[in-house]
Amino acid sequence: MKTLMLSAALCLAASGALAGKAFVSNERGNTITVLDTETWEVITEFAGGNRPRGITLSPDGTLLYVCASDDDTVRVFDTETYEELYTLPSGPDPELFVLDRSGSPLYIANEDDNLVTVTDTQTHTILAEVPVGVEPEGMAISPDHRWVVNTSETTNMAHFISTVDYQIKHNILVDQRPRYAEYLDDGTRLFVSSEIGGTVSVIDIAEDGTPTLTQKIGFEVPGVLPEWLQPVGVKATSDGSRIFVALGPANRVAVIDGTSLEVIDYIMVGQRVWQMAFTPGEEYLLTTNGNSNDVTIIDVTAEKAIKSVQVGQQPWGVAITPN
Repeated sequence: MKTLMLSAALCLAASGALAGKAFVSNERGNTITVLDTETWEVITEFAGGNRPRGITLSPDGTLLYVCASDDDTVRVFDTETYEELYTLPSGPDPELFVLDRSGSPLYIANEDDNLVTVTDTQTHTILAEVPVGVEPEGMAISPDHRWVVNTSETTNMAHFISTVDYQIKHNILVDQRPRYAEYLDDGTRLFVSSEIGGTVSVIDIAEDGTPTLTQKIGFEVPGVLPEWLQPVGVKATSDGSRIFVALGPANRVAVIDGTSLEVIDYIMVGQRVWQMAFTPGEEYLLTTNGNSNDVTIIDVTAEKAIKSVQVGQQPWGVAITPN
């Protein structure tokens, strides 16, 4: 029996079924690049629809969801065969989304229509359309599933939507052109990046869910023009000790101490760094670099970039399979 189990395990490993994968959406190339997260080699590239941007995975990692912005739909792929299985109704121009941790629903920002569309991933139907500010983009869901946050680029607000009745309960004014929102794993704090404002807003969350803006974090890099310091993607470690912020055309990722909220370092990456994702154990952080057409792999413990890998044309989003 032990021999049979060992043989089965070896066959699975040989087939690549146990290997981790990173999926990168290439906005201009209309493709998805797949990387092996052990070797960092490109496995394949497949068609992702027209202007693929936001990208995420089902909780078990078997399904890949892609915002095909110019197709006005969400395309769903098998993460092993890369076959497109079906599409989900998304509303016009889906850009970013967030999936409930149960696997449904999917909360989608519709940039052109000033809506957040709530889509049931099981029945493939729209549950609600929530009017928000102008040019919605960033999406986040609280760890307790009670709140979905949308950031509106032109209204300069973070909208807190109840998942019970899909109504906005709170609005927080932030700096110009908010692009991304990220909760800490314990739900006590939310970070919102403002691309043109050049800051990250720190929003503390009370036990009843009430948000309060408490601080704004700015950035300064010697030799880099202030207007190039454009925060976009934000990722926090699970213990909250580090907050990483992609600074767009500054070609750097800022490292923020989670306790003091001070910027402690800047990591040089590729050109126009946009979105980021951790590997499951948070050993590595991947960045998408739109102008250099590559991704950078950052060693999280060392807080250093260790490798860059060429992908498709204008990489935008990245999602990594869970353990």
